[in-house]
Formats: sequence, structure tokens, C-alpha cells
Amino acid sequence: MPIQHIPASEELFKSGLLINTPVQARSNARVTALLDAAAKVVHDKGYEDLTTANVAEAAGASIGTVYRYFEDRVKVLEALAIRNLERTDRRFRDALEQVKGSAPNDAIDVMFEMYLDMFRTEPGFRSLRLGDVLDIRPRNRESRLTTAARTMTEQLSLRFGFANDAATVLEIEKSLVAVDAYLARAFFNDDRGDAVFIDAARASVMSLSSIAH
Repeated sequence: MPIQHIPASEELFKSGLLINTPVQARSNARVTALLDAAAKVVHDKGYEDLTTANVAEAAGASIGTVYRYFEDRVKVLEALAIRNLERTDRRFRDALEQVKGSAPNDAIDVMFEMYLDMFRTEPGFRSLRLGDVLDIRPRNRESRLTTAARTMTEQLSLRFGFANDAATVLEIEKSLVAVDAYLARAFFNDDRGDAVFIDAARASVMSLSSIAH
């Protein structure tokens, strides 16, 4: 699995997950390296087996370096989930910019292929995804799949005539929930992805074309 060395984001710094906020490029690079290492551990072992010790080992750092920025393993996983959400959002927006057609099915296909590619190429994503699987969030915070659905609705309304309203957000979120579950199963024991469940995931989003105006 390739490691993407993308600097830690302002959103992560504002999340309250970091004990110390990096103020220099070197510190930012250190946090990025720790998250890259965490992603590798999650990819190799699953998120339940992630520890601060194996993050430190994978990063070639001391355990003290991990605790300089993260209180515990849960904070590491939450930070990685934020990064997954940000990368999903960035890749979705970039993919829409490349769409040549203007039919709703073009947008739906882009949305699906982008999310499928996250499972194939983003280290640790197939296990952790956007972080809802952790079940450690405050109960008054919305699901990250809801957050993703809101973003997608906004962008699809701008480019493809989807209504930007609560009903559309709900329909897109329902499809995302189905796709997320099918793809998690598709990649459970298969790095290529089980074609039966990938096809089921793809079929679950095709009905979205009917809600475009």
C-alpha cells in the first residue's frame, strides 16, 4: 500500500485531538508521519489492534513522540478518521472537475468510483473508513457519512441539477451507507475487492439518478 505524505490539516489542528499543535513544518511532518504509520497499522492489523506502541514502531519514533501529540490510541484513530474524511472530500471534488458529461449518471458514477478507489488505494481506509465504525463520538454529533452526504449534495446540485435539500441529503446518505457496507464486505479478505459485493454496491447508487431535477 502506498503512503501518501500529505501534511496534517488545519481541521485536525482545530479538532482538539492533538495535545500540542504543530507550529513548525518539522512538527507538522512528525504528526503526518505518525498518522501515516497509524494508517499502515490499521491496514495490516485492523483498527482494533492499533496501539500507541505499534504506531511508534511503524513510524520509527519513540513512544514519547506519540504521546507528545496524542493522548491515547483513540485520539490517533479519531485523527486518522478526520484525515480520511478530508481526503474523501478532496478526491470527490477533484473527480467532479474531470467529469465530461452533464447527465446525473456521470456524477453518480464518479461518486462511486472515487469511493471504491479509496478502499483500494488509501492505507487503512477499508477498515476505518470515515470513522463511524469507532462508535466513540459524542451522541449529539452527526455521522460522518451524513457530513459526506451534505458535501456531495451541495456539489451535485451545483453541477448536475440535484436539489440541495434535506430530502436529497437523506437519499444520498442512504446510498452511502449501503455502499460503505457493501465495500467493507468486498474488501474484508480480498485486496482486489470481491466483485459480487462491488457490483452490489454499484447497483445501490444507481437509483440516485431519479432524484436529479
